[in-house]
Amino acid sequence: MQVKHGPFLTWTMVALTLTTGMVEAVSFLVLGPVFTAVQTGTMLLLSFALAGVAGLSTTPCLASLAGFTVGALLAARFESRSQVRGRRWFREALLAEGLVLAVAAAVAWGVERHGESPAGRHHMVTGLVGLAMGIRNVSTLRVGVPGMPTTVTTRAFTALIGGSPLAVDARIASGAGNQVRRAASVAAMFAGGLSGAWLLHDGRLSAAVVLLVTAVLVVAIALSFALVPRERTSEAG
Repeated sequence: MQVKHGPFLTWTMVALTLTTGMVEAVSFLVLGPVFTAVQTGTMLLLSFALAGVAGLSTTPCLASLAGFTVGALLAARFESRSQVRGRRWFREALLAEGLVLAVAAAVAWGVERHGESPAGRHHMVTGLVGLAMGIRNVSTLRVGVPGMPTTVTTRAFTALIGGSPLAVDARIASGAGNQVRRAASVAAMFAGGLSGAWLLHDGRLSAAVVLLVTAVLVVAIALSFALVPRERTSEAG
């Protein structure tokens, strides 16, 4: 089954991008420093840690990479089989992601940073969140909404600049619709990171609660597909 790129799916991707910002706030500010969705950042932090940079550790990075790898492998196999059988794999993948995030929230209960070095439970939560984000990355890659991978905004930001009247790059698709989608993607990532950091700041909410809120949002997005006519979200198959 191949998902169409209608308005509902576009705004679904914007909402998922928002949750990425929230997840990365928890990952970087409480579990690490580490990233769980943006593996480019994790690779760089790992290289810095190997170089002996103070305040960085290889263990959170390795936990994130391991979890992400497992999640991506499982998602690729599951979604391929579901697509052959004509099932709504994207919704199921989102439900799986939300479930893993909920488990991560349960494991994270009582885990706080407060300046100490990450411990075993931190790394366990990092691995679980990385697993969920591995599922997310495969799902959004398969959906293939242009400029909206939900876990990075560099390309969307670049296209937003290149497609502006100031640049007029003929190789970048212009038009108000494309620009709005790119701007929404960048804004959603920023808003997610801002809201996640604000909720964690001064102990307003624990990391576990922020992860649980994120899990609920992802599950709600998945369930919302039941309210949308089939022809608006998928090809027959």
